Amino acid sequence: MLLTLLLAAAAAQGGCASATTQVDMNRCAQAALQRADAAMTREWQASYARMKAQDAADTSRGGGFGYAAAALASQRAWLKFRDTQCVLEAGRYAGGSMQPLARANCLERLTKERAQQLRDLRRET
Repeated sequence: MLLTLLLAAAAAQGGCASATTQVDMNRCAQAALQRADAAMTREWQASYARMKAQDAADTSRGGGFGYAAAALASQRAWLKFRDTQCVLEAGRYAGGSMQPLARANCLERLTKERAQQLRDLRRET
C-alpha cells in the first residue's frame, strides 16, 4: 500500500504520469526537487533582501534587530535539518532502488514547505 502511494505520488509530479520504471520515477522526482529548490531559492533571496532592508531601516534598537543574521542562521540550520530528516525518512529503503525516490520526495516536500515559510515571513516582516 505504501509503495503504491509513493509510486502514484511520484508519477503524478512534474508531468511524469507515464513514468513506469524505478529509474524514470527517480528521474522525475529529482526534476521535481530541482523545481522546488529553485522556487525556494527565489523566495529565500527575496526574503533575505527584505530582512536586510528591514535592518537598514530600523534604528530604534541600536542599529536594528538583526533580521538578516537571524534569517541566515535559520536557513543554514533548516538546510541541515532537511537533509538529515530526508536521509532518515528514506532510510527504510536503504540499499534499495526506492531510496533515491523516497529521499527526493522528502526533500521536495520539505523544500516546498520552507518556501511557504519564507514567503509568510517576508510578508509579515
